[in-house]
Amino acid sequence: MDAARLARALKPLGFGGVDLTVRPGGHVKPERASADLPPFLRTLRDGGLEVPLITTALLSADDPTARPILETAGRDRVPFFKPGYYRYAFVDVRKELEDAAAQLRGLAELSTRCGVQLGFHNHAGYVGAPVWDVARIIDGLDPRWVGYYFDVRHAVVEGGDGGWRAAQSLVAPRLKMIAVKDFFWEKTAKGWQQRNCPLGEGMVPWKAFFAVLARSGFQGPVSLHMEYEIVGGAPAAREENTLAAAARDLAFLNARLAEAYGSST
Repeated sequence: MDAARLARALKPLGFGGVDLTVRPGGHVKPERASADLPPFLRTLRDGGLEVPLITTALLSADDPTARPILETAGRDRVPFFKPGYYRYAFVDVRKELEDAAAQLRGLAELSTRCGVQLGFHNHAGYVGAPVWDVARIIDGLDPRWVGYYFDVRHAVVEGGDGGWRAAQSLVAPRLKMIAVKDFFWEKTAKGWQQRNCPLGEGMVPWKAFFAVLARSGFQGPVSLHMEYEIVGGAPAAREENTLAAAARDLAFLNARLAEAYGSST
């Protein structure tokens, strides 16, 4: 959807803002950020929606799109951004982690100069998935400008028993924003695989997660991710079903937030 349609679709459902994608295949093309991001933001804001964060694929300050994206975001008062994912080759993980750290530090320096806070996203299978590996890197950076974009779904993948709890406790003092989605493990002909699903139908212990979140005093952005399959043959039917699914997930999310934070949330 373009910005106007996005605002018209999401505002009536009760969403307060958009986690705007500024990456290949996203709402704003990275190479067009300087020109296209400001009017997109204005249209969303005119439609009653905030843009508390942008999602990017940025890995290094040397990326030619990094400075234009972050400078534009900073100028237009977008407080947070999510970088891309650093990959393990699983050949020499210490060396691979050092390489990722060098890139992340440079990107953090650039985002600090641009006035945009970096939230590192823990994604299963990548650097930072268990959080412990990336924690020493984050610890060495300014907490005012660098912290975590915590994803409990991926934390449960990496540590289904106590691991996700330890990860949540570790990131709590430097938590910038959170991602919300659900999944379960499914046995297929190819073996056990992760299957995304609507909120509340998977393995994420939502009540326990939000109870800890509330006790920590977190008040940042909560980004709802819908990565499960949504049926619909024609584009119009798929769009209608997607918005209906978004409304259901948002209702579930608001109920859990109210339980943890109080009914005024």
